[in-house]
Amino acid sequence: MGPEPRQNGPGKIYLVGFGPGAAEHLTTRAARAIRESDVVVGYTTYIELVKDFLVDKEVIQTGMQEEVGRAARAVEMARQGRTVSVISSGDAGVYGMAGLVFEVLGEQGWKPGDGLEVEVVPGVTALCSVASLLGAPLVHDFASISLSDLLTPWEVIAERIEAAARADYVIVLYNPKSGRRTRQIAEAQKIISRYRAPATPVGIVKSAYRQGQQVAVTDLAHMLDHDIGMLTTLIIGNSTTYRIGDLIVTPRGYKSKYDLSKTARKGEGEGEL
Repeated sequence: MGPEPRQNGPGKIYLVGFGPGAAEHLTTRAARAIRESDVVVGYTTYIELVKDFLVDKEVIQTGMQEEVGRAARAVEMARQGRTVSVISSGDAGVYGMAGLVFEVLGEQGWKPGDGLEVEVVPGVTALCSVASLLGAPLVHDFASISLSDLLTPWEVIAERIEAAARADYVIVLYNPKSGRRTRQIAEAQKIISRYRAPATPVGIVKSAYRQGQQVAVTDLAHMLDHDIGMLTTLIIGNSTTYRIGDLIVTPRGYKSKYDLSKTARKGEGEGEL
């Protein structure tokens, strides 16, 4: 059976990032937080991904775009003395539920130390899992941008894309396309193409480390020729990013300082950067 509700005052909320979905990418701390909880709250698809950890747990699951209800319900149950895990794929603090739960608590006047405990449990976010399948595209500075304009006006998103492209950041695109949102990814390509060469490497990953995983490496000019949807994350290289076969590498700058064709002497190249 799960832990008993706390008898002396408010409970606790764990904001848990469970990684890309495969059990081996769930951190030890995240697994322990879920085990310590008597209630687990999450999006239906995410509940299914961690179902093996939910034996003897009370489970509250809702569909897409019901995040506010999930957050409010989690806070309500924690205030009843329950220990609650609110789960997000990837990291709960990166496009996840952590911010919304804190907003709900803030609207209720909660502050740290008021009794109800809240702990954010970090996880392997999508940009990290996607990058690992593509090689090393994020070794230098990058910007992460969601193309979903449900909560953020498209004009603001477009300005962010242009700023990142102009500044030569590697660009990670979350939520690039859905059944109803089809123009945003095309607009993003158009904006980035003002500042990047057509041959700029682009990695496209669907369902990283989940069933149905797909990985494609292409270029900026041809990225729209590939299957892109809500389960897809794209990484668009900067002006120095290059390909090694089907892998993508964004150099940090070692080549300009060291001779990489030779085995480095012990200690050469080490130290703070």
